Amino acid sequence: MTIGVTLPLQDRIDTTVHLAREAHEAGLRSAWFGQTFAYDSPTLAAIVGREVPGLHVGTAAIPVFGRHPLLISSQAQTAQAATGGRYHLGLALGTKHLTETAFGIPYERPIALLREFLTALRQLVETGTADFHGELLTATTPLPATVPGAEPPVPLLVAAMAPQALRASGELADGIIPLLAGPRALAEHLVPAVTAAAEAAGRPAPRIVAVVPGLVTADVEAVRETATKRLAFYEQFPSYQRVIGLSGGTRAADLAVIGDEETVAAEVRRYREAGATEVVFTATDLGSEADRRRTWKLLGELANA
Repeated sequence: MTIGVTLPLQDRIDTTVHLAREAHEAGLRSAWFGQTFAYDSPTLAAIVGREVPGLHVGTAAIPVFGRHPLLISSQAQTAQAATGGRYHLGLALGTKHLTETAFGIPYERPIALLREFLTALRQLVETGTADFHGELLTATTPLPATVPGAEPPVPLLVAAMAPQALRASGELADGIIPLLAGPRALAEHLVPAVTAAAEAAGRPAPRIVAVVPGLVTADVEAVRETATKRLAFYEQFPSYQRVIGLSGGTRAADLAVIGDEETVAAEVRRYREAGATEVVFTATDLGSEADRRRTWKLLGELANA
């Protein structure tokens, strides 16, 4: 099992590269970037991956609404070529509020769109061509769409947690990258569903990249309070409400792993036993800089154990 971290998006690019280098030196295997309306995540990942050889980089995750497979393929293949095959693309359904507010387009038939998006994108990253005509989108290549050096084909992951999204991901993607899905939800719901879908489609066993908020700290109470405030954002969305409940929690912060080295290491083992092939810690800035460094040190040791 590999272990990585997410990196913040509010810093200057030079600062982000410095943090990525620190993560790599600590023994972490990957660095991941979210997608907001500021930095372009695949571009940032390409820069970081090129500046820090050996570190895998990924996007977690780009919403499919407001995007097109041809454009995402160009971004992802360019990042893959720039990093020598160390880029991982995560996609998401996004939310109705953000989609309709930002893009002015209706948030309709998200699973159907995800299926069509993955089908066309798979053609593009594997062959450099596409001839897809769906109900919701068309993707054809009157000119070649291959990026030299974009090998192997970019892995496609989906931030899937609900049954239909898990089924689509198992059939059409390389794995899932869920956030706030604890060991119970993974073992009893997410992993069996996506694995069964992959098997039925004749695809390899899917990657399970669990994104986990967490921090090694002595100030557990204060960090837990900060986590409760910061992670409350996710509680307004039904998909997160559901997976938090399936994990045995009532608040998003209940899924945050906060404590000493022994506590955090034990939780990482629980994720592995639940079926996670990779663990990515996020929100490692919930406490002090010393806490972050302490967390990265432990995770690096676990990654190389």
